Amino acid sequence: MRGQKEGGDSGLTLPLVEEFFSIQGEGYNAGEAAYFIRLGGCDICCSWCDSRFSWDPEQFPPVATEKIVENAVSSGSHTVVVTGGEPLIWNMDPLCDGLKKQNIKTCLETSGAYPLTGQWDWICLSPKRGMPPASKICRKAHELKVVIETADDFQWAQKYRVLVSPHCRLFLQPEWSRFESIIPEIVDYVRRNQEWKISLQIHKYMHIP
Repeated sequence: MRGQKEGGDSGLTLPLVEEFFSIQGEGYNAGEAAYFIRLGGCDICCSWCDSRFSWDPEQFPPVATEKIVENAVSSGSHTVVVTGGEPLIWNMDPLCDGLKKQNIKTCLETSGAYPLTGQWDWICLSPKRGMPPASKICRKAHELKVVIETADDFQWAQKYRVLVSPHCRLFLQPEWSRFESIIPEIVDYVRRNQEWKISLQIHKYMHIP
């Protein structure tokens, strides 16, 4: 998949996994209405990923980016969240250009493992150990959201805390399958490190996409 990005991908078509109008369930913007665009393709392959179905882009025929923009506009949403998979495998410039022309707020969920393309109003950076983010994107992130699976992940979170800007919002999010065992450690950690906040996946409690 790296070759696809480096090979001059135009971004005029994208492997669309799904698109839907729902509620943002995580991080700083949790609770807000948003139109979600999930793109196929990811070679980071986290063991706890809840969207493994999106990893193989070959499973999702390319859709014209203009059509994706048209669908987002038709939804009536003022905000679009682009997620994956890993969206930055693809050239995000055409998608963002189309959305911005319609005055739609653009939000990105990314591991930061690939070069940044697109014009974004909000970048949520969620670094992964398998393919750490490039340093440039760290300074541009509006939000740092680190998934906590084990106690070792707190050190991983602090590593990236010093790389993001002073204005970046900081969140620790319990890995869903280990919520009961890890949440007490996260609560204790945030008490001792009050620059962090806890992010919960509230959409799972509400049983919505």
